[in-house]
Amino acid sequence: MSENQPSTSGASIQNTKADLLKKLQQLKEQELTVDKQISDLEAAGVKESDAVDIMNALHAYNEIKDVISEVFNVLIKLNQTTSAELYTNIQRSSVALETAKEKAEQEKSTHFGFESVKESEKAKRVHEVFENVAGNYDLMNDVMSVGVHRLWKDIFLDRLGPRLNTKLLDVAGGTGDIAFRYLKYLFNLPNVSRDEVMLSDSHVTVCDINGAMLKVGQSRAEKLGFPASLIDWTEGDAERPPFGDGEFTAYTIAFGIRNVTHIDRALSEAYRVLKPGGRFMCLEFSHLNNSLAQWAYDQYSFQMIPVLGQLVAGQWQSYQYLVESIRKFPNQRDFCSMIEEAGFRNVTYENLSLGVVAIHSGFKI
Repeated sequence: MSENQPSTSGASIQNTKADLLKKLQQLKEQELTVDKQISDLEAAGVKESDAVDIMNALHAYNEIKDVISEVFNVLIKLNQTTSAELYTNIQRSSVALETAKEKAEQEKSTHFGFESVKESEKAKRVHEVFENVAGNYDLMNDVMSVGVHRLWKDIFLDRLGPRLNTKLLDVAGGTGDIAFRYLKYLFNLPNVSRDEVMLSDSHVTVCDINGAMLKVGQSRAEKLGFPASLIDWTEGDAERPPFGDGEFTAYTIAFGIRNVTHIDRALSEAYRVLKPGGRFMCLEFSHLNNSLAQWAYDQYSFQMIPVLGQLVAGQWQSYQYLVESIRKFPNQRDFCSMIEEAGFRNVTYENLSLGVVAIHSGFKI
């Protein structure tokens, strides 16, 4: 018998039996809890949008029931097997349980606009949306906002107020709008020459999950004549940015965080990559305080924007998603709370255009 195989002593087998019975009881309790929760939902009248979540939960726990049956089989044969066979059966049960747990995790759902989808599916579908609109993204922004998005971004950079030697990480900024404004801001600093900017540690890294958007940004940078030494273009996920701890003094994300599957993870990663004293800033569509203005805005968003998307970019569904994703995003105060939960302090927000968009700010202190 190898060193890794369990002892054949009666005490060891009894202990194993007790452990398995304990785990079995825990599984039964979990199953009863889930069954009760589902019964309560059905009694309360489940919304159609919740149906997928309930089916996923049932699917996951049906698989766990199979694990319970396997544990039963192990218990029945416990006193009839050799130590080596028992060890193999227990290992098989453990693997089956872990597999069931992993599948349950994979079945978690989230929103894709107003549609409920698996979390793993959302990232793929968001990627497809921006792959489809990349070539006409800037034009559509102009059409949809009548050019006002440019003013919003100018105000955003003005509120950031970067200084010489600022190391900026701009996430979800593939087309370069924020990066270019950052460089223009530095080149226009009073009493600072272009050569001083070039020789300083000032730098911007643009990180976007979509390679097509990055290509658009790189092409624009070349045409506009921005120094390549001051900009890096990196393909990466906001939830797993490929950067070390404390690399940047500022982090910006404009009109991108609502497309992230796990916003809390993106915020935690923003905190991680910032230096102490670093600043997080987010520009995002938000919610209007005036109900009449919100109604008018909704009418324009749902009746006009998808139509414009079809006419200008040939993409109705992509722009329908963009409109729906805005409505699913947390309101200003709730998003402030999420930023604080990630560790940021002095968290504030400022509404622009009555709250059509909002600037959120926080510091790593």
